[in-house]
Amino acid sequence: MAAAASYIIRIGIPPLRQVIAIYKELLYMGREYPLGFDYFRPRLHKAFISKAGERDENKIRQGIAQAEYVKKEIEAL
Repeated sequence: MAAAASYIIRIGIPPLRQVIAIYKELLYMGREYPLGFDYFRPRLHKAFISKAGERDENKIRQGIAQAEYVKKEIEAL
């Protein structure tokens, strides 16, 4: 996964805070989503809730990396 190595992990910030921060950033960016905020928000929420029970820190960091990738893709729209 060469693409996963390019994501930014904020050193010194607990993973929970990182997850909340990226969720808020994506939610804010969803206002500009081409299909509309009403389409974007439930899907974002579902994606984050599906991983809510994750306790393995490596998997949490992979999820943060995936969210950063999605963020870059939305910026490119």
